[in-house]
Amino acid sequence: MAPRMLLVFWVVVFFLIALFLRRGSAENVNFYFPSFNFRNLTFLGDSHIRNGVVGLTRELTVPSSSAGAVIYNNPIRFFDPESNITASFSTKFTFSIANVNPSSNGDGMSFFLSPDNRMLGSPGGYLGLVNSSQVAKNKFVAIEFDTKLDLHFNDPNDNHVGLDIESLNSIKTADPILQGVDLKSGSSITTWIDYKNDQEKLEVYLCYSNFKPEKPVLSVDIDLSEHLKEVMFVGFSASTEGSTEKHLVANWSFHTFGLVAKRPKLQPHNVSDTYVVVSPRIPVSGSGDKHHKRLGLGLGIAGPAFFCVALLVFGYVSMMKWMEVRRQKSFKAEVVAGPREFSFKELKSATGGFHSSRILGHGAFGTVYKAFFVSSGTISAVKRSKHSHEGKTEFLSELSIIACLRHKNLVHLQGWCVDKGELLLVYDFMPNGSLEKALYQESGQSTLLDWSRRLNVAVGLASVLTYLHQECEQQVIHRDIKTGNVLLDGNLNARLSDFGLAKLMDHDKSPVSTLTAGTMGYLAPEYLQYGKATEKTDTFSYGVVILEVACGRRPIEREPGSEKAVNLVDWVWGLHSEGRIIEAADKRLNGEFNVEEMRKLLLVGLSCANPDSTERPTMRRVLQILSNEADIQAIPRVKPSLSFSSRLPLSLDDIVSDCDEEDCGSPTSSLRWSSHGKGRGELGSIHKIKTVYKANANLNILQVRFPCWSDGLSITAYTIKELNFSTMLVAPLLYDSCWRLPRFSELSLALFAISLTDPGFGSLFCNMLQAFPVPFTSRMSKEYGT
Repeated sequence: MAPRMLLVFWVVVFFLIALFLRRGSAENVNFYFPSFNFRNLTFLGDSHIRNGVVGLTRELTVPSSSAGAVIYNNPIRFFDPESNITASFSTKFTFSIANVNPSSNGDGMSFFLSPDNRMLGSPGGYLGLVNSSQVAKNKFVAIEFDTKLDLHFNDPNDNHVGLDIESLNSIKTADPILQGVDLKSGSSITTWIDYKNDQEKLEVYLCYSNFKPEKPVLSVDIDLSEHLKEVMFVGFSASTEGSTEKHLVANWSFHTFGLVAKRPKLQPHNVSDTYVVVSPRIPVSGSGDKHHKRLGLGLGIAGPAFFCVALLVFGYVSMMKWMEVRRQKSFKAEVVAGPREFSFKELKSATGGFHSSRILGHGAFGTVYKAFFVSSGTISAVKRSKHSHEGKTEFLSELSIIACLRHKNLVHLQGWCVDKGELLLVYDFMPNGSLEKALYQESGQSTLLDWSRRLNVAVGLASVLTYLHQECEQQVIHRDIKTGNVLLDGNLNARLSDFGLAKLMDHDKSPVSTLTAGTMGYLAPEYLQYGKATEKTDTFSYGVVILEVACGRRPIEREPGSEKAVNLVDWVWGLHSEGRIIEAADKRLNGEFNVEEMRKLLLVGLSCANPDSTERPTMRRVLQILSNEADIQAIPRVKPSLSFSSRLPLSLDDIVSDCDEEDCGSPTSSLRWSSHGKGRGELGSIHKIKTVYKANANLNILQVRFPCWSDGLSITAYTIKELNFSTMLVAPLLYDSCWRLPRFSELSLALFAISLTDPGFGSLFCNMLQAFPVPFTSRMSKEYGT
């Protein structure tokens, strides 16, 4: 056992003994944060830490609505029911409030005491303390530093300090400008808040320096004993209400005093102060002396030996636990603050041991379970994945992105857990499932989405994408927008989920080429061709989704009684070119919709799904069109066609990792062909040469070398789906022309292997949109080798 661990052991033992002997003196609390870290604090909403300073709201250059709170983890005793004494308290902290655009003020911030440690209010008008529906429910005491004139709460001006008790209508306010302090100056303001219970007085002092002024800004004669519970939590909150205001707290100290230390009751004379019973000595005869001496000698030897063994066992267990903690630290250090950390035991219990009957669905890299928390009586959704490299990358991506986001059309992330090789995310439960299930339900299963709700879904999804693309400090590209990732809450409002493939990007940065990720049918052609994800690739996916909403058809469907696959965008555009676009409306609506609204939604869908990314509107423009604040742009009658350069922006070395020697050798399988009426033959063999960077668990780069026949055999993307590769789809990534080459001349072709999860997944793999001149009529099958 390491000496350091042994020292810790004895320190803990003596600390516990001292704590037991002097348990009454621990009633009063004292803590100090000269700067902040994630220890002993709970972060809610948009609160965060940057360089040791707490930010309560998002720091953006564009107006947005944001709310956040930071709370000291441990409950603090403010009232002793035995002595009927209420604690006095004193706190000191340094804060600043600044606004990039002074023309639009935010709400300000508050210091609060509350019995609820998960309190987070509305981002508009309530200082992040409460929502409009919770004003009468939340029993809080707060000092507000208000920077907005709100007549609804009888504010005197837009620069005041006030005492709020269970309401935002302040009991008393004061203007700090009278003492030369402007709350919105952006300068650091040191604050002292003192409450003395014996004097029944609360005082607030403000100063730009670190010296406490003689005169308080706010002084209130009040008895808080009626409002302070036995234990409460302390912290800060703020909200922006559609502004660029930011709220920072640089340091914080807090202590209570006045509670009387509890002393242990007097005990009988045969009981010591440490509650150990002392037995009287029993005289023994001389004949037993030797026996007792031997017993004493044995105990003298065995006692220390037993102690050493126990110490070794303790040391081994402690070391194993320490090593496990170290393994976890490397991961937890990457986890951002914000949502709460759940215990694995709590989540396991809430999901019935992750029972199969609790499964709601399967998302990217994880299974989603329905969880019922008995303690709170709430239902949540828990996404579970194993602690692999891919799962960790996915998990961190989703957590780091969604934890910093707040929008009414986003699924709210409640918390997370990392334990026992498991990665778990806890979300609000969406009782109406996904949009995909609502659109393609079996007849009679549940109520069909009517037109007004479909239109509301389209507007809600446009609103949240506008927020992600244009209102966040760092632009968020979702990369996997589809009906399966749009959930419906209790009021059938759209909630975007599953950020596992999302990427953060500065607004002024160019998109970075990556391996194509997402779901076929929703991927923009330029994304498939070049691997560059931008907000316009999200816009394309949105266009496909709202066409699904309007038409009730999947992105790729087979025609009834035919093997031919029909692309939704092509189908709607064909009707548009014939002037019959309204015929694309979902027949199950039975004509119960506003014709002009339907026409507008279909045209917006085509506009967003335009193959030419430069012609697609921004999501802000889409939202304005759907909200009748802007006119829709002209849509060409004929779908635009694109041509791509055969030169790929990524080389093979750019997109694959180094391979092991055994991966680069002999062929792993062969390709054979059978042409209609032309016999059979072997095209060539496949070599596994490298493994793709782990963007997906099942990606490999394969090399196939085969001859091209002079009779014009060629391959196009539209026959990829006919390759009978079981659960694997093979599609060209690097390619060259291969028609009418001399017999047995070789073509080097790299193949991209990816899991096939959708029946129509491979039918439109657009990396091969440049079809070869000679039509392909052969069917090919794969024969696996060793």
